Amino acid sequence: MGRLLSSLLGFLLTAFVNNAAGASILTLTPEQYWKSALPNTPMPSSLSRLLCTSSVICGHGKHGGTTVGEKSHVFFSVYTTVEGHLHLPDDPSAALFFLEKDLHMHAGRKKLMKLHFMATPGAGDKFLPRSEADAIPFSSDKVPEILGHFSLKQDSQEAAQMAQTLRHCEAPAAEGEHKWCPTSLESMIDIATSSLGTSHVRAMSTVVGKEGTPRQDYTLTDVKCTGADRLLVCHAEPYAYAVFACHLPQATRAYTLSMVGEDGTAVEAVAVCHADTAAWNPRHIAFQVLKVKPGTVPVCHLVPQDHVVWTSGREFASYSDV
Repeated sequence: MGRLLSSLLGFLLTAFVNNAAGASILTLTPEQYWKSALPNTPMPSSLSRLLCTSSVICGHGKHGGTTVGEKSHVFFSVYTTVEGHLHLPDDPSAALFFLEKDLHMHAGRKKLMKLHFMATPGAGDKFLPRSEADAIPFSSDKVPEILGHFSLKQDSQEAAQMAQTLRHCEAPAAEGEHKWCPTSLESMIDIATSSLGTSHVRAMSTVVGKEGTPRQDYTLTDVKCTGADRLLVCHAEPYAYAVFACHLPQATRAYTLSMVGEDGTAVEAVAVCHADTAAWNPRHIAFQVLKVKPGTVPVCHLVPQDHVVWTSGREFASYSDV
């Protein structure tokens, strides 16, 4: 009888400790969750600027994204590879595409790139804590309820953008890929570590040294590449709060590009190169700009500063003078 009572008390104590630990995890702020799950991974500015500590600070109950038009044209969305949008020649996203061979730098020869760094229009400006985000519907058939939650009109531009984001998130992944749409920082962390198969990850974003830089020539001064064979690319999406469309593309490589603008602005840009574009729509803007056909050569693009590229935590190697 005494042994049975001792076992029962031990079971109850273990259950109490486990429940307390679970409750503790649930009460962590997004920033605390990051530090707990990724203690050795610095948080990129694209994510840290989205952190909020309370519903009041986050502007809960109203649209948390940027008004359409206040931020400029979205640079790049992987989903255009299946939607087949035909872009105009003066589309500002055109400058973001280049061939992987263009990254080769030889002694005494530096590359020039004309770029205009801008953020995604309408992207949510604050993360909601996971418990709050999970309590809000995230489905195309719940659009009226979602709009009511944020006091948005159904015929508004914000509503149209949010509906489009939901359709993106619900669309099937491209062949050979996996995709997710995390609605909180905590969910993104879980997706990154599970999809890459490790908690030793690196999160990277393009960093521009000065706000409001004009369209100008940038001199490419250094290129570094990672040996990681798996990348999780997360694109900021237009929504009432921070939502990302993340996908795990096949046959991709990540690079960091150091460059300096005509006005002295320093930029550490992240680029992703796709080695296999055979399944891309032939009308994709990249093929129009680069004058190549699907599946012939690796196609690269710069990553806007409010997007994130996750890799396994490996050091970058210099790609200069190759």
